[in-house]
Amino acid sequence: MRTKHGIAGYVFFLPGFLFFSFFLLYPLARNLVYSFYDFKLTRLNDLTFVGFGNYARVFQDEVFWISIRNILIYGVISVPGQMIIGFLVAYALHRNKAGVTTFRVFFFLPVITSWVVASLIFKFVFTDQGFLNYVLTDMLHLTKEPISWLSQTGTALLVLSLLGIWKGVGWVMVIYLAALQGVPKELYEAASLDGSNSWQKIRHITLPSIRSTTMFIQIMLIIGAFNVFTSIFLITKGGPLHQTEGMLSWMYQKAFTEYDLGYASALSYVFAIIIALLTVIQFRMNKQE
Repeated sequence: MRTKHGIAGYVFFLPGFLFFSFFLLYPLARNLVYSFYDFKLTRLNDLTFVGFGNYARVFQDEVFWISIRNILIYGVISVPGQMIIGFLVAYALHRNKAGVTTFRVFFFLPVITSWVVASLIFKFVFTDQGFLNYVLTDMLHLTKEPISWLSQTGTALLVLSLLGIWKGVGWVMVIYLAALQGVPKELYEAASLDGSNSWQKIRHITLPSIRSTTMFIQIMLIIGAFNVFTSIFLITKGGPLHQTEGMLSWMYQKAFTEYDLGYASALSYVFAIIIALLTVIQFRMNKQE
């Protein structure tokens, strides 16, 4: 009987394991091997072992450090923005029941909107001849010349960050709404009897009660910030002069524009290590708190 159950278990387990191995484990292992070779798509049969040479090139690459800086700025703007706005929306919807479903749908629509569609919408709004410049110059007459939102370093990165906030607020709202429903109402009632105001209830009851949820959201958003690609690729393509380049967009350019797969493989593992270290640090900081 146990043998039959064991065989049945392996039968159900095997397809998923084979799929996982073929499409994830094997590419990861192959990519690791390529990272130690001078491997280019233009000469597939000419593999030269360079050891850690590609990894040394990564840390000497000026654009690599620029991409790290850009992603950190993007994360500093977009992660707190999503968390703060998402929490405030969730708290408001949790307290007020009228029209909750409508507002949930309204705020969650950007989440289910394709990154491609969202990026093209923002590009249409912020391009030199886009909707925002039309409003500022032709309708409100606040500026005489169109503003180059996507051609200036500071504004281009800000546009990408705003897109990240707009896209992620709905997801944060849903997670916080679920967490808020688990906070005991008796705590709020007791606080009201003690004369606590709304801010004191949020500070001393709500936020401590959903701390684990906040940690989860924070970690997921940080990982998401480091994985931003589609918006950069479609809106700025890393410009101007790599000043909005992200880690993934730079890796994509090295792999599929310059066809330097060995170097791109090394970049991918360096990025993975950076994300893993940040996640571990975040876990330990939250655990200490």
